[in-house]
Amino acid sequence: MLRRTFALLATLLSILLVGPAALFAQKPLDAAQIQLALKKLTVVGSALYVAAHPDDENTALIAYLGNERLYRTGYLSMTRGDGGQNLLGDEKGELLGVIRTQELLAARRTDGSEQFFTRALDFGFSKGPQETLAIWNHDLALADVVWNIRRFQPDVIITRFPTTGEGGHGHHTASAILAVEAFTAAGDPSKFPDQLKYVGVWQPKRLFWNRFTFQPVKPDDPSVAKSLRIDIGAFNPLLGRSYTEIAAESRSMHKSQGFGAAERRGTFLNYFDQLAGDPAKSDIFEGIDTSWSRYTGGDAVGKILQQASDSFDPKNPSKSIPLLLQANDLLDRLRAGWASSPWVDVKQRDLLNAIRACAGISIDIAAGDSSVTAGSSIPVSVSVVNRSDYPFNLSMVASRYADPSKGVNALLVNNVPIKTDLSIKVPADFAISQPYWLQKPPNKGSYVVDDQKLIGIPENAAAIPIIVTLTDNAMHTIIFEVPAVYRWTDAVQGERIRGVDVTPPMTVNLGSGVYVFPDTQAKPVTVWLRNFSGSGPVSVRLKFVKFSGGVDVPNAALQSWRSEPASVVVNFAKKGEEAHATFMVKPPAGELISYVAAEAETADGKKIDTGITNIDYPHIPPQRVFGDAVAKLVRVNVKKTGSRVGYIMGAGDDVSSALRQVGYDVTLLSDDDLDRGDFAKYDAIVTGVRAYNARPRMRLAHPKLMEYVKNGGTLVVQYNSTNPQPLLVDVPGPYPFKVTTERVTVEEAPVRFVHPDSPLLNVPNKITQADFNGWVQERGLNFVKDWDPQYQTVLASNDPGEPEKEGGELYAHYGKGTFIYTSYAWFRQLPAGVPGAYKLFVNLVSAK
Repeated sequence: MLRRTFALLATLLSILLVGPAALFAQKPLDAAQIQLALKKLTVVGSALYVAAHPDDENTALIAYLGNERLYRTGYLSMTRGDGGQNLLGDEKGELLGVIRTQELLAARRTDGSEQFFTRALDFGFSKGPQETLAIWNHDLALADVVWNIRRFQPDVIITRFPTTGEGGHGHHTASAILAVEAFTAAGDPSKFPDQLKYVGVWQPKRLFWNRFTFQPVKPDDPSVAKSLRIDIGAFNPLLGRSYTEIAAESRSMHKSQGFGAAERRGTFLNYFDQLAGDPAKSDIFEGIDTSWSRYTGGDAVGKILQQASDSFDPKNPSKSIPLLLQANDLLDRLRAGWASSPWVDVKQRDLLNAIRACAGISIDIAAGDSSVTAGSSIPVSVSVVNRSDYPFNLSMVASRYADPSKGVNALLVNNVPIKTDLSIKVPADFAISQPYWLQKPPNKGSYVVDDQKLIGIPENAAAIPIIVTLTDNAMHTIIFEVPAVYRWTDAVQGERIRGVDVTPPMTVNLGSGVYVFPDTQAKPVTVWLRNFSGSGPVSVRLKFVKFSGGVDVPNAALQSWRSEPASVVVNFAKKGEEAHATFMVKPPAGELISYVAAEAETADGKKIDTGITNIDYPHIPPQRVFGDAVAKLVRVNVKKTGSRVGYIMGAGDDVSSALRQVGYDVTLLSDDDLDRGDFAKYDAIVTGVRAYNARPRMRLAHPKLMEYVKNGGTLVVQYNSTNPQPLLVDVPGPYPFKVTTERVTVEEAPVRFVHPDSPLLNVPNKITQADFNGWVQERGLNFVKDWDPQYQTVLASNDPGEPEKEGGELYAHYGKGTFIYTSYAWFRQLPAGVPGAYKLFVNLVSAK
C-alpha cells in the first residue's frame, strides 16, 4: 500500500508545484464558498495576466476572471520586486524580494488565483525596454515566459502594460514585449525545445492589453472606441462582495510598498485592446469553449460536476461527495489521454479540496519545532477530523522520511478526532530550506535556477510533507499531501503558523554587513551564534577573505588586518540557545576595502559559515533566509564635525547605522520626541527616506524643525515622493521647490560639481570624482525642480541621452542654520559600504 501511495504522489506532486502555495492554504470554506468552488469545477478555461512587478497586477480583473467567469487565473510577475524600497523595515534586495513574493501569495490567497515568476531580477528603475531586456538577457527572460505559458496553458493572455512605452518603466514595457513574443513562441516546437521534455507546446487563443483605468474613462471616449469592455465591478452574492472590494483587500497585501487600497463599489469598466490571436468582437473569451467537452471524454466528467453543483445542499455539503468521487474516478481514467494537458492535475487538486471542504475534514500536522537539521529527527503529531456523516476511513499516515508508515484503518466518526504520531528522520544529505532562487549567486539581471521544473513556481515545496490516505466503503481512495507546520500562540495575534525549515546545525551572523573604519582605531566586531542542534563547545573565529562577488583583495592587503583574540570558545547546552563572541579588529593605515567572514567549528571538526536572516511581519508567514556570514570592511579616511545626530526614520533605511559607523552618537527620534521638539541638543538632524510621506507626525514637527534650523541647527532631508503617498507638507524645506519623479538610474552616470567651492564638497572632507566610483543601482531618485534662488545646487548628473539634472541636492542657509535636501540614494550607497558616499554624507551632516 505504501508503494502505491508514493506512486500516486509522483503524479500528484505536479499538482502541488503548479497550484497555489500549499503551505498556507485557504482557510476552511463556508457553504457559499464551497458552492462557488463546485461551480468553478464545471469550467475549463484559463487566463494568464502578465506584468513586471508585485503590485502591477489588476487585482479586480484577476478576482473577476477567477470568481465570476470561474476561469483558472494566474499572474505572471517578471520579477519578485527586489529592487524597490521597503516601508516596513530595512530589508533590501533579495530579502525584499522574499517579502514581496509572500505578499503576492497573500494577495492570491485573497482573490483565489495563482502566482508565477520568471528568473528576472528587479534591478531598479529602468528608463527603457532596451536596457531592461539587455540586463535581463532577452532570450532567458523570453524562455521563462514561454515556459510559464506552456505549463499553465492559458486560453487568453492579458498584459498590464502596452508595448509602446506608456507604462513609464522599462520593466513594464519589456514585460509586454516578452508576452507578445511568447504568445507565438510557446506554440512553436523549434523555440526552446529543451522545455518539451516536461511540457508540450501551447498556442493561446488571444492576447490583449488591459488598458489603464486609473482614472475614469467615459464609454464614448475615442481612445477606447475599438476596445472590448468588461464591467469587473460586479457583485458576487456567494462571496458577499464585489470584485473591486476583493481587489482592495488583495492589493492591500502589498504592505512593504504602502499600497493599501480603499474599497470601491459599482460599475468598473475595463477596456481591452487585442494584440494577437483570433479576432474578438464582443468578449475576450468569445468563441472559446471553456466546457469539459473541449477534451475527449470530458463530457461525462462535466455532467457529473454540473450535477454536483446544481444539487449542492448548503445545509449538508457532504451530500455532494459521492458525485465528486465519481468525477475523480473518471479523471483517473482520462489521465493517459490528457498527458499534454494540465487540466487533470488541476481539476483533481480542486476536486480533492472540494471533497475535503464538503466533509469538513481538518488535517492538522503539528511539528514539535519549527526547525530540524539534516540527519536528525523531529516529532510530528497528526490529527484528522471528519465533520460530516460521510463514512471516510483514515487508512494510512505516511511520510517519505518516516519508516514504517502508520496504518490506522479507523472510521472517521463525525467530529471525533483521530490522532497518531510520527518520528520524521530527515536524510543526512537534505539541503537547507533556502528559497530555491537564492541557492546560487545571481547574475547581473537574473537568478540562477538550474532545475527547469522549479522555474516559475513561487516558493519551495514544504520540507516535510505528510501523506494522509482516506478510503470509503465504495473502495474510493483519496490522498492528501499536507505540510508539517509549527504552531504557537502570540499574546496579541493569537495562533501563528510557520513552516518547518531544515537548517544548518548552527548559524553565525556578523553584527553588521559593513564595518567602516574612518581612522586607524580598532573596532569591535561581534559574531552572533544560534544553535539549531545539540550541546557542546564551539570555537569561533574571524577570517579576512577574498569575496566571491568579484572583488579581488590582494593577499598582502588581507594580511594588513588584525583580529584579537584569535578565537573564542562558547558552550551550548541545548538547541535554541544563542551566544555571541566579540573580536577587536584593527584596520590598516591606508584606505582599503576587504571582507571578513565568521566561522564556527564544532568539537567534531565541522566548520559552519552560514548566517541566517529572520523575516517576520504579521501579514505574511515568517521566513528564514540563509547566506554567507561575510561583511565588508571599509577603511576610508573620514573626518567629521559635531557628534550628536537626531535621526527621524521614514519608510525604513540603514543610514542611522552608517552614521554610527563613523562615530556619530545617533538618537532615533520617536513621535513623542517630534511632538516635544527638543532639537537644540543635536548638532544635526537627518530625516530618513520618505519621512515626509511615512511619518504623519512630520506635519506638526515641520515648523519646529524649521525653527531648529533658524536657530542654528543643521537639517538634512533625504528624498521624498509624491506618489503613492502625498507629501505631508507643502514643501519639506524653508524655501519653495517641487518634488518630481525624475531620477538618474545609471549608477556610473557622470557627476558634475556645479559649485566646486561649496562647503559640501570641501569640508571637512575634500570630495573628488573618485568618490562617485563603486555606487550601486542608481545615483538618485525623485530629484526636485523649480527651486527658490535661495538654494544653491551642488551636484548635477544625468542618464545617457538625457538633459543634465541639478535638482539632486539643494543647499541653503536659513536664519543661523543650514538646510540640505538631497535626492541622491544614500540609503543604498551607505549600507553597501561605498567609501566616497560616507565622505559625501558626512559633509552634509557636518555642514554649517
